[in-house]
Amino acid sequence: MKKYDFAIVGATGMVGRTFIKVLEERDLPIDHIYFFASERSEGNPVMFNGVRYTVETLTENSFDRHIDIALFSAGGDISKIYAPIAKAHGAVVIDNSNAWRMDPDVPLVVPEVNKEDIEWQKGIIANPNCSTIQAVVALKPLYDKYGIKRIVYTTFQSVSGAGKTGCDELTASLAGAPPKKFPHPIANNCIPQIDIFLDNAYTKEEVKMVNETRKMFHDPDLRITATCVRVPVMKSHSESINVEFNKTFEISEVFKILDKAPGVKLMDEIKNNVYPLATVAADTDLTYVGRIRRDESVESGLNLWVVADNVRKGAATNAVQIAEELIKIWEK
Repeated sequence: MKKYDFAIVGATGMVGRTFIKVLEERDLPIDHIYFFASERSEGNPVMFNGVRYTVETLTENSFDRHIDIALFSAGGDISKIYAPIAKAHGAVVIDNSNAWRMDPDVPLVVPEVNKEDIEWQKGIIANPNCSTIQAVVALKPLYDKYGIKRIVYTTFQSVSGAGKTGCDELTASLAGAPPKKFPHPIANNCIPQIDIFLDNAYTKEEVKMVNETRKMFHDPDLRITATCVRVPVMKSHSESINVEFNKTFEISEVFKILDKAPGVKLMDEIKNNVYPLATVAADTDLTYVGRIRRDESVESGLNLWVVADNVRKGAATNAVQIAEELIKIWEK
């Protein structure tokens, strides 16, 4: 197999460092790799596959070299500036920010859900929001079988979703420090606000989940509502998902579908108190599904509990999986 040249933009951040770890674990065919970050990280050492590299400052000239795939996780403002530059120099950008997700010319991809959309990329592929990724991994096989009339998302999102500063704030908050990153102390609290409030009283995070699910399912009229909550958990997002299907279903069939679904780990043995937990999902790449039960308040309703590591499957691993699928297309 041919080898490819990679770059990581935002290499010293939480997701950037996880990119490095996941690329090593999944053993992609990498020839050369470059690490970019802000000026304050210039010269910092990075180890990759036992070789020591040096972080470079990201500039407009950073892509004046051959790069096939550039993994970006440096924020939307940086992506809006530098992703088009990388694209113009021949790289395919896989971007983890919200800069390109809803651009109609940019595919938004979770490989277990809609990897076929990679085929029409024009130099930029968007990585979805972490809370959306795990939800659609669990829902897509059920959507394909039964059709979905309505989705109700309720998320319980860890502080690592806010990056290193979010993790640091939980530690500080538990010690009694006042909040800086979050609007209220995160210790001993559930904060029903992630990102800013919009005119309709929803937060940006909630609207992201609605719009991104519709885009990846190619179903712009799908009825979805969401409530996103920050909880004092260090790693992994947990979600209660209520779904109303277009068709009737048997619970036993739902179990069989999810047990075979790509990227899903079924954990549902209530007699033994077995169901997905944040600590189980942490540092793994699977989406864990349990507490599967019929919603008896509607004719064809189902409740699910879905948990995944938001930094790995919810960000870095999903982006690397996109890169793997892109290489498969190039190798055809």
